[in-house]
Amino acid sequence: MSAGEETSHIRSGLIDQLPDMDPEETGEWIESLDQLVEAHGTERAEYIIRALLQRAGAKSIGVPMVTTTDYVNTIPVDQEPEFPGDEDMERKYRRLLRWNAAVMVHRAQREDISVGGHISSYAGVATLYEVGHNHFFRGADHPGGGDQIFFQGHSSPGNYARAFLEGRLTEEHLDGFRQEVSKAPYGISSYPHPRLMPEFWQFPTVSMGLGPMNAIYQAQFNRYLHNRGIRDTSEQNVWAFLGDGEMDEPESRGLLQLAANEKLDNLHFVINCNLQRLDGPVRGNGKIVQELEAFFRGAGWNVIKVLWGREWDHLLDQDQSGELVQIMNETLDGDYQTYKAESGAFVREHFFGRSAKTKEMVANMSDDEIWGLKRGGHDYKKVYAAYKAAVETQGKPTVILAQTIKGYGLGPSFEGRNATHQMKKLTVDDLKRFRDTLRIPVTDEQIEADPYQVPYYHPGEDSDEIGYMRKRREQLGGALPERRVRTNTLQLPGDKAYAGAKKGSGKQQAATTMAFVRLLKDLMREKNFGDRIVPIVPDEARTFGMDSFFPTAKIYNPKGQNYLSVDRELMLAYKESAQGQLLHPGINEAGATAAFTAAGTSYATHGEAMIPFYIFYSMFGFQRTGDSFWAAADQMARGFIIGATAGRTTLTGEGLQHADGHSPILASTNPAVKHFDPAFGYEIAHIVQNGLYEMYGDHDGDHNIMYYITVYNEPVTHLPEPEDLDIEGVKRGIYKLKASELSAESGADNKAQLLASGVSVPWALEAQRLLAEDWSVSADVWSVTSWNELRRQALQVEQETMMDPEREPEVPFVAQQLEGAEGPIIASTDYTAAVPDQIRQFVPNAFASLGADGFGFSDTRAAARRHFKIDAHSMVVRALQMLGKTSEAEQAMKQYQLADPKAGTSGTAGGDA
Repeated sequence: MSAGEETSHIRSGLIDQLPDMDPEETGEWIESLDQLVEAHGTERAEYIIRALLQRAGAKSIGVPMVTTTDYVNTIPVDQEPEFPGDEDMERKYRRLLRWNAAVMVHRAQREDISVGGHISSYAGVATLYEVGHNHFFRGADHPGGGDQIFFQGHSSPGNYARAFLEGRLTEEHLDGFRQEVSKAPYGISSYPHPRLMPEFWQFPTVSMGLGPMNAIYQAQFNRYLHNRGIRDTSEQNVWAFLGDGEMDEPESRGLLQLAANEKLDNLHFVINCNLQRLDGPVRGNGKIVQELEAFFRGAGWNVIKVLWGREWDHLLDQDQSGELVQIMNETLDGDYQTYKAESGAFVREHFFGRSAKTKEMVANMSDDEIWGLKRGGHDYKKVYAAYKAAVETQGKPTVILAQTIKGYGLGPSFEGRNATHQMKKLTVDDLKRFRDTLRIPVTDEQIEADPYQVPYYHPGEDSDEIGYMRKRREQLGGALPERRVRTNTLQLPGDKAYAGAKKGSGKQQAATTMAFVRLLKDLMREKNFGDRIVPIVPDEARTFGMDSFFPTAKIYNPKGQNYLSVDRELMLAYKESAQGQLLHPGINEAGATAAFTAAGTSYATHGEAMIPFYIFYSMFGFQRTGDSFWAAADQMARGFIIGATAGRTTLTGEGLQHADGHSPILASTNPAVKHFDPAFGYEIAHIVQNGLYEMYGDHDGDHNIMYYITVYNEPVTHLPEPEDLDIEGVKRGIYKLKASELSAESGADNKAQLLASGVSVPWALEAQRLLAEDWSVSADVWSVTSWNELRRQALQVEQETMMDPEREPEVPFVAQQLEGAEGPIIASTDYTAAVPDQIRQFVPNAFASLGADGFGFSDTRAAARRHFKIDAHSMVVRALQMLGKTSEAEQAMKQYQLADPKAGTSGTAGGDA
């Protein structure tokens, strides 16, 4: 099979399917087109072809969609703009950047350190970055606002090298690469981690696929802020630097339609197509650039290919027969990689030698000149033309596919090698060769004296290179990357806003989901605050009772609503608006999480505090998009994550894949996430109020947190807020909800403590009644609003005590609350036993965890709870057993028919969404 046949599925196939009935006439048409281009240029030729295509469609002539173009640069030479900078000067300090970036990683490989790092990634992407830094990327001080740049994670050494030349980092910082604790305060992070370097990095990108996704939703959120009149973002651009191997991640490609549908021409992807993954070629037997072109073009993006440097221009101009382009089209990526790991002679024989005409083209070129034919991603002029075309494109997002060499300039040991990603250090010969290539004034003696202390190079503060570099950044608004927190004043709502949630539900029952939605609606009505709320819901608004938001807050759509809504006569009609407040990404939890991140970091990105409330099926949160929440934590997002339809036995109609019994455990692994599991509306009110205070209140603690609140779809009676409510206990994780009314004087001969959270609190109250009435056992009921936070605080106390054994040991909060509580503890939740079991070690009482372990299933709520032995009757039996009342426990098991799922009574009917 030929190379052409191998790649035919990603080629246009414009004429492949039809016979040429008159080759002479075909030649005349082609000759006419060539003459048109020669006489009037490519722009005029493009117009004529477009006009012909339009006319062909009107005449019902079948013309296939052109999803890929030839393997050449998209922008013709005659349409390339003049390069506005001093290319020689920019090339000078680009060499310094390459040297310092490589030396930084190399120096971190001493035997007593060996922390790793990546040399080759930045070497290949340096030109793509520098054209942006010198001519396009706007800093925070630009009058139109700063751009948002998603830098490639593995190329971070280049960012540090630039900051070193700019004077933002010192040699001590560079030597602290990947040694953040041991070299503090000079340690710097391995990759873009805003939480670890909060004044430097803006966006975390090294978790592959999340950068593209988050960049798309950042661009959308910029337009959202603009359309809602909160901030003028019309001049700001979002740039995302990505790898061609990274584009195999489903998150990298799965959300492209949003950018096209919303015409996000403020978004520019730059894909560094070095044709290599971490282990080998991306498409050894194919062509990843052509594949990506087809994919992006089909998704509605503007595609610009930057494949060949200016040295190829004269060769392509000579290619009247098209044979050179044909060879370019048919050469496989695996071969392109091999060419750059070989020699000019090898390229002459195996590439140009495929046809007599192409071989003749290079007959007068030396092997070194052939070797010097650059890939387009290393050519300042070609890259500048692509960037300029991208920012001038209207109505479409743009992707630039730039062909590069991984390890470019590092020498034959690195360039294009399969193992180059894993190569962390250079040999003495590599260093000398690299130095000579870059013309760095470092001597052989300096290299040989200690190969792991090869010096960095800075030309001096007064050098022309540094002066030029700084001037370019000053004109563009300051250095990048940079993260600034310039939060505008946010007036938090007073107690009155929470009054409705504290009243209880009276004679009616309501799910905690509804209690939360009503509170959210009240908060959105608050003057000088409500417009800062960003409700985000992935196509389940009606399930959560949020359809009432449609006609008032409206659904954000930059195009408005240009159709006649089918439910337009209804009170709760579906309503879209360019000024809409509700973000509705569709069935798309990944996109919703990206939108949450953009909104939750607006306080830093734009200096505008926005409060995202992301409401979703709790099962599809930390299980499905947990990696995204880690990225949100790294970016220091603030906001509320609402896990609705929570619990393993409340959504029983849906069954296994919807039965969430473990999300609190998953959430507990994220240090920035505080999980709460409220039972009643007043608990929700205090938790949300405290969350807003922690995020945006005036205090010295950590503001960069996310509140994960689980709410349920099961209707319960909401108690009004008790007059003597232990508010501190609600906020910190546990409070006594109801003391037993049974005392020793009234016949009680034993004591127990019943702990529950969320939807299980009513079971505990029922168990309290049964223990008193049937078994004369006095039991107190405790509402645990956060098992996770109780454990975290207790572990922190333990660690502080370990480090300072001389001081009076602090008592964990959970132990303080339960001090004096007699009898065994029986803890039950609608989650796995691991959730309540988190606090077992911190209380002296005997402890039993009742949990819904195992897979969920479809049944009634009561039957499911009886099956898992977490219901009220199970709590009673377990309490009797722990009190040593063996015979009573056996009697209770029979009396309550504990082995029979049909005998369960804990919970209301229902269980569908």
